[in-house]
Amino acid sequence: MRLIGMVALVGCIMVSGMSVAEPATISTSNNPAGAIGQQLSTMLGQEHKVFRSMNQKRLDRLRGARVVRATAKAEGTARRPTYSAAWLRSVPAARGGAEWRCLAEALYFEARGESIKGQFAVAEVILNRVNSGLYPNTVCGVVHQGTGGRYQCQFTYTCDGHAERISEPAAFDRVGKIAQLMLDGSPRVLTDGATHYHTTAVKPRWSRKFPRTTKIGVHYFYRHPRS
Repeated sequence: MRLIGMVALVGCIMVSGMSVAEPATISTSNNPAGAIGQQLSTMLGQEHKVFRSMNQKRLDRLRGARVVRATAKAEGTARRPTYSAAWLRSVPAARGGAEWRCLAEALYFEARGESIKGQFAVAEVILNRVNSGLYPNTVCGVVHQGTGGRYQCQFTYTCDGHAERISEPAAFDRVGKIAQLMLDGSPRVLTDGATHYHTTAVKPRWSRKFPRTTKIGVHYFYRHPRS
């Protein structure tokens, strides 16, 4: 009975589909119970190696997934602004081409007295205009849009008749970093798609028609109804 039970067990293992290196054979020696026991031990040892290999591969995949997720999380955190002076100081100094220069100058002349968050918000407005289809499709085109007459422009500093001099290098370095971050794709999450802004000291006619999206510092922000 014991021999029959062991033979049945071997048969079940083979039928169940367990992976082995070689097909099982039954010995014809004078001690069939011992031969079957040895064969069963060999088979179980091979199965143990297979399962151990599978488990190791699974562990490796899980470790790799954790590393990928952790790396992505770290990169996402690094790209996300915190709008603090300490964080901005940690950002490398920036220099760029014409588009960077136009955006940096606009932030300097329009918003250098604002908080860092307010300066990011003004940068959002300029880039929202670039993407809106209602204004020029370049930063420089948006910043310098106007008729060329005095105070007939979109950004007052470009047509107020005063020379545009950078007299505060440290302030320009800060807005230069913000300009680079925004051109590199920093998320626009402050103004809800605003295309206009004005200081709290004035109330332009268009502000009665455009939906206001937020207030940051001394600026109100609005979105063009067709944007």
